[in-house]
Amino acid sequence: MVTLAYGATWAIAGLSTAGVIARPMRWPEWIWAVAGAVLLIVLGLMPLGEAGQAVAKGTDVYLFLIGMMLLSETAREHGAFDWIAATAVNMAGRSRAKLFALVYATGVVVTTFMSNDATAVVLTPAVFVAAKKAKADPLPLLFACALIANAASFVLPISNPANLVLYGGHMPPLGAWMAAFALPSLASILVTFAVLRFTQRARIAGSCECDVTRDTLSNGGKLAMAGIGLTALLLLIVSALDIELGLPTALAGIATAVIVSLLAGRSPVTLAKSVSWGVLPLAAGLFVLVEALDRTGVIAWVARGLRDMLVDPTRAAAVSGTMLAFVSNAMNNLPAGLVASSAIAQAHPPQIVTDALLIGVDLGPNLSVTGSLATILWLQAIRREGEDVSFLAFLKVGAVAMPLALVAALGMRLLIG
Repeated sequence: MVTLAYGATWAIAGLSTAGVIARPMRWPEWIWAVAGAVLLIVLGLMPLGEAGQAVAKGTDVYLFLIGMMLLSETAREHGAFDWIAATAVNMAGRSRAKLFALVYATGVVVTTFMSNDATAVVLTPAVFVAAKKAKADPLPLLFACALIANAASFVLPISNPANLVLYGGHMPPLGAWMAAFALPSLASILVTFAVLRFTQRARIAGSCECDVTRDTLSNGGKLAMAGIGLTALLLLIVSALDIELGLPTALAGIATAVIVSLLAGRSPVTLAKSVSWGVLPLAAGLFVLVEALDRTGVIAWVARGLRDMLVDPTRAAAVSGTMLAFVSNAMNNLPAGLVASSAIAQAHPPQIVTDALLIGVDLGPNLSVTGSLATILWLQAIRREGEDVSFLAFLKVGAVAMPLALVAALGMRLLIG
C-alpha cells in the first residue's frame, strides 16, 4: 500500500512538472503545479497541514518575486527598457557585431541587478523591437537575452530566484558570495559570449541602421530606473548584513511602483494588474510537490548519494554540479533546485559542494528551452512578437554553450577552493 502511494506521488509530481514545462492546452504553468498539489491533498497523499508548511517555506521567495516583478513592470510601463534597447542600437554605429555585444552587456546588467526573469520577460521584447528598427537579424540578439539570463544569474544573490530556493532563503553574506562566485560568474559570462559570438557570426556580420527613433525617457522612466538602482543598492547592503532578501525586495518594489505611478499620474492598481502573478502559485505548488517527494524518501536517497561522494569534496562538487545542470533540463531548474535544497539540508555538504550545485542549477538551463522558467518565459515573449525558436534550434546552440560555460565556471570555483 505504501509502495502504491509512493508511486502515485511520483506520478503526480512528474506529470505536474511536465505540465509546467509543456503547457498542454496552452494553460498557464501555475495551473499544472497547483493542480498537482491539490490532487496530492485530495487523494490523502499529502496532509493539508504539511502542505501549508511547505507553502510557508517559500515566503522569502514569494516576497522576492513580488518586489522584482513590480520593479520590472514599473520600468516596462514607463518605457525604460525600450529606451535602453534603442540606446544600444544607436551606440552600435551601424555594426551588427557591436550591437550584439551591447545587447549582451545590457543583459548582463539587467540580470545581475534585476534577476534573469526581467531579462527574459521585459528586456527581450524591447530588444526585438530595437532589432527591427535597426533592420538587424533579431535571432542572435534574442539568443543573447536567453543565454545571459542564465549565464549571469549567479553574479549576485538577487540575480536569480533559484538562488534563494537552493539556499532555502538563507543566503551567504555578500562578501562570502562574491568570494565564491565572482570569478565563476565572469568565466560563465565570457565563455557564453564567445560561443554565441562564434555560432552566430554569420548572422551578425554586416551593417545595420543607426540613429533609430528613440523616445525621450519620461520622468516616470527616470524614476523607475532610479528606483531599480536604489533597490539594487539596498539589497547589496542587506545581503552584506546577512539579512533575508525577500521582505526588503518586496517593500522596495511596492514603494517604487506606487511612487512612480502616482508621480506620473497613473494608477498603481493598473500597473499591478499587468504583473504576471501566476509565478507565485507556480512556486507555491512546486514547494508542495517537492515536500511530497520528500515524504516518499526520494530526497533522502539523493542526500545519501551526496553524502557518499563527500569522501572527496572536490570530486563531489564537480559531479553533483554537473549532474544537477543536466537534470534541470529534464525537470526544470526550479523543482530541481528545491530537491537539491532539501538534499543539502539533510546531507550537510561542505560549502564548495553547495556552491557547485548552485552553479549547476543556474547555468544548466542554457542547454534547452525547458531548463528554466526564465527561458520558457523568453520563448513566450518572442512568440508574441512573431518569432520562434524550436527545441532543436535552441539545443544546437545550448549543447555547445552550456557545457563549456559549466566547465569554466565549475573549474574556476574548484580552483578557488
